[in-house]
Amino acid sequence: MTTTVAATTIKARQRPGDRVFSTATVVSGSLILAVLAAVALFLLVESLPAFVAEADAFSGETNNFMEYVGPLVFGTVWAAILALLMAVPVAIGIALFISHFAPRKLAQGLGYLIDLLAAVPSVVFGLWGITVLAPLVRPFYVTLTEWFGWFPLFEGPVSGTGRTILTVAVVLAVMILPIITAICREIFLQTPLLHEEAALALGATRWEMISMAVLPFGRPGIISASMLGLGRALGETMAVAMVLSPSAEVIFQLLTAENPTTIAANIALNFPEAHGVGVNILLATGLILFLVTLVVNMIARVIINSRKAFSGAN
Repeated sequence: MTTTVAATTIKARQRPGDRVFSTATVVSGSLILAVLAAVALFLLVESLPAFVAEADAFSGETNNFMEYVGPLVFGTVWAAILALLMAVPVAIGIALFISHFAPRKLAQGLGYLIDLLAAVPSVVFGLWGITVLAPLVRPFYVTLTEWFGWFPLFEGPVSGTGRTILTVAVVLAVMILPIITAICREIFLQTPLLHEEAALALGATRWEMISMAVLPFGRPGIISASMLGLGRALGETMAVAMVLSPSAEVIFQLLTAENPTTIAANIALNFPEAHGVGVNILLATGLILFLVTLVVNMIARVIINSRKAFSGAN
């Protein structure tokens, strides 16, 4: 009884500013959910004609929507995974260097430089990939095929332009690098100083201290940063559309002229000329991309929750 009265008294004495702030937070959270639901509903309604469309509505040799969207999903996930495999180790290394090795002034300047990459438009990255990166890496691709052509991923013939799925993955890796680096850097800086000092006091080297104290503490943050970067890579449009020479096929080879395309790039390239049910087909592929991103985020949340017990964050 006493507790109820006290709670009622506190609620009655709540200041106007507190009420305004509380209402604003509730409205903001509800608005996010409403916008997300509206986007999902719009995509679902507009996608329905694509699921029952005739075979002649699809380009190429596909006869139904699943055959049409399958290679696009593969290309989207394949390019994003390749970019993530390249970006995450580099991002962790940069974050560790900034947070635990670099002098303060150098760390600040390097941090600003990495953050500046996030402000570069994707069109600029696409132009860089076409004019600079693709011609630069082609000789490396030729050497890679000569040495490791026996491995299926590096089978030839090498693309004459260098505009391959691996080049796109490199561009995507550079684009998601600032996101992953910034989050990992802040997470590593939050490592309890007592944990680091205790490891060093027990005779651990700098690397042993990082492997025993910093990385275990920051593992959930690393996973979160990686999933944010993966989400950016999954939805990237212009850079992929400009660099890639696409074909609607499931191709694992990284260096050939024929490459799988992504959902976002396919929408950007075909939407201006689409009409009728063709627009619904492209919107349906957008719905699939929406679902893929949702599944990725759910998996990341499950992984993070499973690792909370092993992190010092709690």
